[in-house]
Amino acid sequence: MWHFFAILSVLAVVSAEDPYRFFTWNITYGDIYPLGIAQQGILINGQFPGPDIHAVTNDNLIINVQNNLPEPFLLSWNGVQQRKNSFQDGVYGTNCPIPPGKNFTYKIQVKDQIGSFFYFPSLAFNKAAGGFGGIRILSRPRIPVPFPEPAGDYTVLIGDWYKTNHKVLKAILDYGKRLKFPDGILINGHGPNGASFTVEPGKTYRFRISNVGLQNSLNFRIEGHNMKLVEVEGTHTIQTTLSSLDVHVGQSYSMLVTADQHAKDYYIAVSTRFTSQILTSTAVLHYSNSRKPVSGPPPGGPTTEIDWSLNQARSIRTNLTASGPRPNPQGSYHYGQIKVSRTIKLANSAGQVNHKQRYAVNGVSFVPADTPLKLADYYKIGGVFRIGSIPDNPRGRSIHTDTSVMGADHKAFIEIVFENRENIVQSWHLDGYNFFVVGMDGGLWTPKSRKQYNLSDAVSRCTTQVYPKSWTAVYVALDNVGMWNLRSQFWARQYLGQQFYLRVYTPVQSVRDEYPIPTNALLCGRAKNRHR
Repeated sequence: MWHFFAILSVLAVVSAEDPYRFFTWNITYGDIYPLGIAQQGILINGQFPGPDIHAVTNDNLIINVQNNLPEPFLLSWNGVQQRKNSFQDGVYGTNCPIPPGKNFTYKIQVKDQIGSFFYFPSLAFNKAAGGFGGIRILSRPRIPVPFPEPAGDYTVLIGDWYKTNHKVLKAILDYGKRLKFPDGILINGHGPNGASFTVEPGKTYRFRISNVGLQNSLNFRIEGHNMKLVEVEGTHTIQTTLSSLDVHVGQSYSMLVTADQHAKDYYIAVSTRFTSQILTSTAVLHYSNSRKPVSGPPPGGPTTEIDWSLNQARSIRTNLTASGPRPNPQGSYHYGQIKVSRTIKLANSAGQVNHKQRYAVNGVSFVPADTPLKLADYYKIGGVFRIGSIPDNPRGRSIHTDTSVMGADHKAFIEIVFENRENIVQSWHLDGYNFFVVGMDGGLWTPKSRKQYNLSDAVSRCTTQVYPKSWTAVYVALDNVGMWNLRSQFWARQYLGQQFYLRVYTPVQSVRDEYPIPTNALLCGRAKNRHR
C-alpha cells in the first residue's frame, strides 16, 4: 500500500507540469581520430563527444539509452544532484548496468539547479574511450542572471587522452600496474587546432569549460583575451577577470569572453599543470571577419607553480547578491552560522594489496559488490555491504579492500576535510550534493585551521582539488537522502579503489525525503528477482 501511495505522490510531483525534454541515445563503438591515428571510441548517436544536454531549472529529462556495445554500460551525470532519487545516478553503486543490446530510460529532474556540468560513462574504464558530453542548465526566464545574455554559448570539453585502447588500459590496471603518462590533450574531441569557435567582433560569449579527462589538472587560456569568471558548477561567482584558469579533473566553469581584439584568429591553449612533462593542445578562436590564421607559438601558461593555483582557487567566491535557481539571493543560506555536527577526515593513499597496485581512502580500497548498494539497501539484502566499513578518520598506513560504505544522518550538517599526503594534485567529487569549499592550505589540517575558514562567501560546488601535501575543507548540508558516491576524479585511482559510498539515511519512508524505486529499474545480482 505504501508503494501505491508513493507512486501517486511522485506522479503528483511530476504533474506540476515542469517541462519534459526527450532524448534517444544510441551507444556504439566507432573509429575516431582525436590524435591523428584511428582508435575505437564510444559514440552517442554517432557523435564524439556526445550531444549536449540543454535544459532549464526543474526540467524533466527523459533519456532513453540503447546500449549497442558488446559489454554492459552506464552513464553518470557529474554535478546533477538527482534530488531524492539516487536510483538515477548512473554509477554501479546505485544502478545495474545496461546489458548489451538492451536499453534503459533515465528519468532525471534537474530540480533547483542551474549551471555547467557534464555526463560520462562510469563503468570499467569506458571514460577513456569517450561517451562524454556537456550539460547546461539555464535559469528560468523570470529569474535574473547577473550578466547580460551572451551572444553565444559554447561547451568546451578538455581532457587528457591516451592513444591506447581503453580495454588495454583497463587490463593494465587489472594486472595491478600503473598507467603511463597520457599521450595528449583533447579539446571537444580534437587534437591541436582541430576545434574552432567563431565570434563576432565586439560581442561577448559564454564558454562552459569542463575537464572530462582522466587525471591531469589543465590550464585554459585564450591568446590576447581576458576571461571573466561568472559561474562554477551551479554557483554564480564574484566576477573576476583572469588571463588563465586552472581546471582540475572533473571540474566545470563558465567564462565570459569579449571579442575585443583585432580581427584575426587566436589560439585557445590548454596545457597540463604540475607535471614534469608538459602536454599542450590548441583550438582556434575565429573572428568572423578574420583573414589571418593563427601563427607562431601558442601563449604560454603556468606549469608547476602550486601557490599561483592555490591563490586563484581561494579567490573564487560566491556572488551573494545573485539569484540561484530560485529568486532568493545565493547568500541567503548562511552556512557559516550552522553548527557542525560531525567532522570526517579523508586521506588518500597508494599502496599494494597482494602485490597489485591499489588506492585507498582512510586505508580502505573499495571493491564493488555483486549487487548495486542502493538496491541491496532498498530491498534489505544482507551481506552486500556493511555500514561503517570505512572509518571517519585515517588509521595507519596499511591498505585493505572492502565494499566501503559510510553512514550519515539525513539533515546533518557536516565538515569533510580532505587530506592529501601525497605529491600529486588530488580531485574529489561527491554525487548528490554541492558543498561549500571553506578552506584549503598546505601541511596537515588541525582544528586551529578553522580560524582561516571562509564562512561568508565560499564557493559552492561538487568537485574540489587538494594540492600536494595539503588539505581542503568543505561543509555539506546532508539534505538529500540516498546512496551517494564520493570518489577521486583521478580515474585510475577511482577504478582501483579510491572511492566509497555515503549512505544518507532517514528511518521515515516518505516521498518527502526519497522517491521509491523507478518502475523501470534494472535488477541484477541478489536483487534480480525482487519485485519493483
